[in-house]
Amino acid sequence: MKKRGFEVVKKYQNANIELPVRATHHAAGYDFQAAEEVVIPSIWKSGIDLKELGKSLFTDRSRLEALLKPTLVPTGIKAYMQEDEYLQLANRSSNPLKRFLVLSNGIGVIDSDYYNNESNEGHIMFQLTNFGIKDVVIKKGERIGQGIFLQFLKADQDETLGERTGGFGSSNTEK
Repeated sequence: MKKRGFEVVKKYQNANIELPVRATHHAAGYDFQAAEEVVIPSIWKSGIDLKELGKSLFTDRSRLEALLKPTLVPTGIKAYMQEDEYLQLANRSSNPLKRFLVLSNGIGVIDSDYYNNESNEGHIMFQLTNFGIKDVVIKKGERIGQGIFLQFLKADQDETLGERTGGFGSSNTEK
């Protein structure tokens, strides 16, 4: 019986995707690579006048929201694990310091029922925002983040709302 691990999603079966590995014997995280080249645009690229920034928050929120929306970087990978485990996605420590890239959601949580979901087969993607002054190009095969398998505990009065019905960013459930 398989306990936990990684597989390539069907869309990337013939794209020479490498499964995540730990960099050293004592490393907790498995390094994920980009499945394709992706440009992470600078949040400053649109040329928003900083004097007008406050006004635009109230007058043109859609433009500002589009500018600040994270970029999804595909990995071509899905993860399987036990029911009481999850895969925590974390940024590489060098990304903010050297490249001004932050993991937009702080950490990512990949639940065990995300594996092989109908929407996207459980494809893991990293949400990155570039707060630097120029665009950053992520090349195919470049390490973008890491994943750590963790076990979680349930409350005595644990109750769920139903089964997963969606994919990425989904908390859609049916009771």
